[in-house]
Amino acid sequence: MNTPAVSVIIPMYNAEKYIAECLESFLVQTLQDFEVIVVDDCSTDNSAAIVQSYIPKFGGRLKLAHMKKNSGGGAVPRNKGLKFSQGEYIFFVDADDLIIPTALEELYTVAKNFDAEVVYCEKIFDTDSEATTADVRIMQSGEPVREPVFESENLSERVHEILKLRFAMETVLKFVRRDFLIEHEIFFPHIKPSEDGIWTYGLIFFAKKFLRVPNAVYVRRLSEGSVMRAERTPQQDINFWIKSVVAGVKILDKLMGRIEFFRQNSPYRYAMLEHFVHLALGDLFKSSLQLAPSTIYDSIRREQGKNFGEHEVLISFLLADLIEQQKNFVQLKNK
Repeated sequence: MNTPAVSVIIPMYNAEKYIAECLESFLVQTLQDFEVIVVDDCSTDNSAAIVQSYIPKFGGRLKLAHMKKNSGGGAVPRNKGLKFSQGEYIFFVDADDLIIPTALEELYTVAKNFDAEVVYCEKIFDTDSEATTADVRIMQSGEPVREPVFESENLSERVHEILKLRFAMETVLKFVRRDFLIEHEIFFPHIKPSEDGIWTYGLIFFAKKFLRVPNAVYVRRLSEGSVMRAERTPQQDINFWIKSVVAGVKILDKLMGRIEFFRQNSPYRYAMLEHFVHLALGDLFKSSLQLAPSTIYDSIRREQGKNFGEHEVLISFLLADLIEQQKNFVQLKNK
């Protein structure tokens, strides 16, 4: 079997309303040298049957894989799809989204022309649940590029760019060479919702040829019901994000431990960990304003204490104190 130019990997869970439109957007691609791997995460609706009905239309280029049990997120299905993939480049797409007809041709062409390991799109199309209108959105801070530009290979400069929010964490913005991912063992950690961020940090840390492009090719549907927009009480929200912080800090630190630069430059290593924590805790603003610090402390200690080991009380207190400081900052800012 010839190696396809692109492997598209689509994690899917209960996407019967949108998966057909997603697959249709691949049937009209100007570049047809691709395979699509849909990984069904134990959907309870008609999603898998819809994908099955599309297999004949793709002429052997569409595969449907099944998880044995629901993973609760996109990380494990993406890793499974990567394992089954054979393409030169990998492109991750969410089951409720779609891409423009020239997307794969644009990304593959620029990747080959620049011999890039990672192609990073700075822009995306945002649309509503019915995909009736679409607006271009710039996904990071700073002035967007007007033409393809390589990131500096200096890792200290890249860290400074991360701290200045010059990289968006969304997986769907990256077009990545498969052998690069395998060589450096850049897989998605089984945590949510921070798996995209840690995976993206891996790309930034390891890629010598990291290419920024101005192309907007991905259409993101701003639909309800995602992990990020799920209905949670303030206390549940605190625990949701703290769990991500606790697991994510360990995984990120282990990732940096594989890289000589971070082993020799502890200030940069610390800066990355602090940045990761602040981003995650920043999502607690609204919930933290509704709870007393002692309640936050008790909740963290009860739900996450076992993950802190002998430093349980200290770290729980520090997290509660940090949230209190953030609350004070918001209050002062609103005066």
